Amino acid sequence: MLKRLLDYNDGEEMDIVVLIKNSQLRHNKKNNLYLAMQFGDDSGEIHGNYWDANNQDAATFSTGTIVELNGKREEYQGRPQIRIYSLRVVGPQEGYNLDQFIKSAPEPINEMEQEINNFVAQIQNKTWKTIVEYLLKKWGKRFYDYPAGKSNHHAVRGGLAFHTLSMLKDAKGLADNYEQVNRSLLYAGCILHDMGKVLELTGPAATQYTTEGNLVGHLVLIDEQIMLAANDLDFDLESEDLLLLRHMVLSHHGKFEYGSPKLPALLEAELLHRIDDLDAAVYAVTNALQHTPKGQFTEPLLSQDGKRYYHPKHDPALEKARHLE
Repeated sequence: MLKRLLDYNDGEEMDIVVLIKNSQLRHNKKNNLYLAMQFGDDSGEIHGNYWDANNQDAATFSTGTIVELNGKREEYQGRPQIRIYSLRVVGPQEGYNLDQFIKSAPEPINEMEQEINNFVAQIQNKTWKTIVEYLLKKWGKRFYDYPAGKSNHHAVRGGLAFHTLSMLKDAKGLADNYEQVNRSLLYAGCILHDMGKVLELTGPAATQYTTEGNLVGHLVLIDEQIMLAANDLDFDLESEDLLLLRHMVLSHHGKFEYGSPKLPALLEAELLHRIDDLDAAVYAVTNALQHTPKGQFTEPLLSQDGKRYYHPKHDPALEKARHLE
């Protein structure tokens, strides 16, 4: 069986076909150009630097290009990386396509869609339910195909829906425990909070930010979609129901420094922010642990402020859990 990218251990050399997930031309301390690259296949991603690069190299080895990578896996400052010996662009006649290099969420799309629709059916407020149904119909194809992020968490095909469904399950637990929680508002907020990423991101292959994503961002983009839907559905654009729903999506990052234009001012908005943060953290830590040998620490996780997490020598729950990526 052919080895995949993450099947190689430190010190092993490789000659493997991979996808360039990201490629940026940068200057080093001596002002020489190099390419900071992220390689990936359906097993995961690893960083590598292509030294002594030039503008032509940047054009040839750009994001989204399938290449033959010859190099060696190493560790640098606690993180795996590839020492690149050579790169060669793989031509279309060689039989590779982008789908071969894209990781998918660990749950089938049709099952996630059915589960999310079951939560939609429990939304009792007519305004919120109708808008959710309208936007799921409008953006459903992308919603169930796109990742939830470029790299930090749920950065896989179907990751956006998987993240949303996981949050809905957490929301159910909280609403079951705290009777004062407006279940309908919390469910609607969970489903819509990241839907703007279908406009912010380019898709599951070599994911990048769109111009809209860079200039506006998914919080504002989904707020705009909510207002457009409300207008198409002839809802009162000044109603409190609509205002509450808009507040849920606009405040879900929780803090100004995290890009939230408003701080949570509803109980359900506060819960949405915390559920979102919790699910992203659980996913990132679990994914790192699943790629870490027992008895060792993960590499520093940027999404968790550079913290490292220990993989116990005996951890039946982690061993039983679905492999995320």
